[in-house]
Amino acid sequence: QAILKHSRPFLCAAMAGNFKVCVVGGAGGIGQPLSMLMAMDPNVSELCVYDLTLAMVPAEGVAADLSHLNMKCKVKGYAFDKDDKAIEKAGECLTGCHLVLVPAGVPRKPGQDRKDLLKTNAGIAKNIVKTNA
Repeated sequence: QAILKHSRPFLCAAMAGNFKVCVVGGAGGIGQPLSMLMAMDPNVSELCVYDLTLAMVPAEGVAADLSHLNMKCKVKGYAFDKDDKAIEKAGECLTGCHLVLVPAGVPRKPGQDRKDLLKTNAGIAKNIVKTNA
């Protein structure tokens, strides 16, 4: 444990500016500003914006907008159909990520019970975690 304790500052110094980050749900209302913050962070060198093709704004469009920022971060969008298995499709996007942020989920529909919403969003989170494992 003493070795790990002393190597962390070196590891962090070596990694500074070289982090790969993926925002799952990056084209949504929370994901877009979160993706922008990550793209502007000087520690992030590569950002993957990941969302479904049925998102109101395409993930590739968010990535294109973010690529116009005057930052060194390389941004790429990935879109998948809702019936696609993320574990089979998201390899390039998630491989080598140091941080995966998950603002993905569906908003509550009028009259929807909170328990039903939790069940739906928990299923989304479960599939994302399986993909990252």
